[in-house]
Amino acid sequence: MEEKSKIKNFRDLDVWRLAMEIVVDIYECTKTFPKEELYGLASQMRRAAVSITSNIAEGFNRYHNKEYRQFLYIALGSCAELETQVEVSVALVYITQAGRDKLIEKLDHESRMLRNLIKRLSA
Repeated sequence: MEEKSKIKNFRDLDVWRLAMEIVVDIYECTKTFPKEELYGLASQMRRAAVSITSNIAEGFNRYHNKEYRQFLYIALGSCAELETQVEVSVALVYITQAGRDKLIEKLDHESRMLRNLIKRLSA
């Protein structure tokens, strides 16, 4: 559990750091997608991944916990969106089962971390 006294900005949050790993993983993964997906599924997946980190950062810099929670809920929604897009990518044979499992595991962990942070901010 992160102590508030040690957290000076969003970069100190483990939840943000994991989200950054997911962004890098998604960019690496989508590099191998067919060229016709550059502005389709690959672009959507990249935007969803970046949305997770961006909303964590933006929410952290909001004045009220209620606003912060709202941005965390948006990040949580982006996790679900990205998870669905990963499944679509597997169905289209753009991602291997092993690649899928790695991404889904990270997204599941990220979602749990976001839910826990939302709970802590609600207390």
